Formats: sequence, structure tokens, C-alpha cells
Amino acid sequence: MKTRITELFGIEHPIIQGGMHYVGFAELAAAVSNAGGLGMITGLTQKTPELLANEIRRCREMTDKPFGVNLTFLPTVSSPDYPGYIKAIIDGGVKAVETAGNNPQKYLPALHEAGVKVIHKCTSVRHSLKAESIGCDAVSVDGFECGGHPGEDDVPNFILLPRAADSLKIPFVASGGMADGRSLVAAVALGAEGINMGTRFIATKEAPVHQNVKDAIVAATELDTRLVMRPLRNTERVLLNEPAKRLLAKEAALGANLKFEDIIDEVAGVYPRIMTEGLMESGVWSCGMVAGLIHDIPTVKELIDTIMRDADAIIRKRLAGFAG
Repeated sequence: MKTRITELFGIEHPIIQGGMHYVGFAELAAAVSNAGGLGMITGLTQKTPELLANEIRRCREMTDKPFGVNLTFLPTVSSPDYPGYIKAIIDGGVKAVETAGNNPQKYLPALHEAGVKVIHKCTSVRHSLKAESIGCDAVSVDGFECGGHPGEDDVPNFILLPRAADSLKIPFVASGGMADGRSLVAAVALGAEGINMGTRFIATKEAPVHQNVKDAIVAATELDTRLVMRPLRNTERVLLNEPAKRLLAKEAALGANLKFEDIIDEVAGVYPRIMTEGLMESGVWSCGMVAGLIHDIPTVKELIDTIMRDADAIIRKRLAGFAG
């Protein structure tokens, strides 16, 4: 399937692995890229630019295909060494960057000068248009279904994707609720040029996370996620567990008086304990509603091959049949 996204990033299939904290290591990124998609190393999981440079080298040893780095620009007082991370990306010969969070405009000239293509994660059409206006090469449009941060507009992909298609000139991929060949065909029909998958890639053999995490995703249904931190306007979709219930109870009790300090036990520093150690009640962790469509833990290649085979069958048989 050739799209503007496969052409832009030099990949075989229009499937991108989203950046995920303590999931997007070299092992997963290389597996996705080797299977024809675009794998992503999560930049800020690496605590320093030097560690990111090492992770890029590790990935390079596992694949000769294109892969990228996710870099989230956080609204924090003590900002990470973003110039250092950018340098590590450029020096490592990485040609794709997925940006997220705050506006990446100040870093685009250096990336573009080095031949890096930038895809920015957006949860609304207005943010997508802003990304286009500042020079991003593509956007990942994240619908309300997505795990992690869905924004504050609550617009699902059946509305958001056609709106993006009507408004954007640059290519975009659909993110949120993407799991299989049906997802890919539907996304393309609604105007996207490919899909970005996060939660679905966690439940694969190569994902370097604890088996407890994979089993939790397989066991979950589409009804098992919750939105937390909405009163702080930092909404996150997480899997329902005891810490999520505690956090929601605090939000209900404190209302408009809620402060980040009130929920720090449920949200701060939990990803290493959950993803690495499998301590599932350590805190809240991002998971998409797409868990309801995930019933197995295949290899990355099996997953991507199945998506493309099923998409081809839907287009050539089911949809072609309607055309008659």
C-alpha cells in the first residue's frame, strides 16, 4: 500500500509505532521497522542525550530500515536537554522524528537542515493546522479513543479524521483505536494516509515490557479505560486499576481544588515499576480503548503482515463487491 506517508518516510507499510514511555526501546522499534513499518524510540525514556545516542546505536545494530525517535516537549520548569537530544538524533543519522506536547517550532530548522522529517502528534484540527503552518511534514491525528493524552475536545476519529482531511494539505496518520486491517482501511477511507498504533504494539512478543502488562491488555475490554487528570486539563486515558479508582475518588472529592501534588502517588515515576517490573498496582498507565480489539500477543511481523493481508482482502473483495 503506497501512500504519502510511506513515501515520506521510505517505509513499506503505512504503519507507525507511536512513542510510549518505557516501551519504545530499540528492540520494539527495530522489530516494527524490520516488518515494514516505522519504529520509534521514545527519546525521554532515555534520561540523557548520551543514553539516547546509545539507544539509537543499538537500534541501528538491529535494523537497516528507517526508524524514528519520539520527542515530547514537556511544559516543565526544569526542561530536559532538548538541544542535546536533537543533536543525538541528528548525529545518529535518524531521519524521522515524532514530536508531541508543546510547539516544536524552534527545533524544526535544525532537524530539517539535517534531512529529518517531522510528524507532530495532534488531538484537534486546529493544532494540526498549526503544525502544518510551522513546517511539520506530517501529523498524527489522535482521536478521543487513544491511550495517553486525548486532549480536551473529546472528538472521536469518525469525525476528527474527515475534518482533518478537509483541512490539511500535509499527510496525516490516524491514531487512537487502531489495531487491525479494518482500522487501516477505515482510516484511509476517512482521509488518513496510514495509522499510528501504541497499545496494540505493547501486546507483541518483542515489546520489552513485563508479561503482566501484555496480559492486562489482552484481558481488558473497551469498557476498561478511564479518563484521569481532567480537572488539571491534562487528561489521560489509562487502564482501570486500583490506583485509577483512588485518583478518580480524589478528583471527585477535591473538585476544582485538585492539585498535582494530591495525585502524585498515583502518577509520578510509575512507568518503570509497571512496564519493567510488572507491578500493576503501582500507579496509572496509559492504555487505549483499542484493548477491546486485542486478543493475542503475536510477533510484530505477524501483526503487521496480518494487518496488511486483511486490509488487502477488505479492499479487493469486500469493498470491490459493493462497487459491482
